Amino acid sequence: MKGILFALIIVGLVACQASDQKSDKKLTQQEKANAERDSANFTTIEWIDSTVKDLGKIKQGDVVEVSYRFKNSGNKNLIFTNLHASCGCTVPEKPEKPFAAGEEGVIKAKFDSRGKRIGESRSTVYVTANTKPDKFMQLSFRVEITE
Repeated sequence: MKGILFALIIVGLVACQASDQKSDKKLTQQEKANAERDSANFTTIEWIDSTVKDLGKIKQGDVVEVSYRFKNSGNKNLIFTNLHASCGCTVPEKPEKPFAAGEEGVIKAKFDSRGKRIGESRSTVYVTANTKPDKFMQLSFRVEITE
């Protein structure tokens, strides 16, 4: 009898720990669309880093990566529904999983300076998520391209 009780306690503890872990589940397009439209699912986002960055000087032809850290500061899952850049030289990586309340994450983008002219270049990543008051956010950076 003690063995069965002990086994039940262990199973209960393992189940509780599993439910506390953050979800790595990828969402379907329908789930993303519902999160973006249904204001009951809106949350807030806090940008840990600046949303405007200066990457300094790079040589023409270099590829650099820029990162923007964020935190879901609301009480609903944070879901990114769309990320796109202002030009083809910048490719953002869209987080596919939902971020639980309090969870932190990173949005990354790669900037390819091949074929870009010498001098200052600016790019913007446009972010759409189930956030209030703004569903649309901008992450920007500048870089100086040298020979």
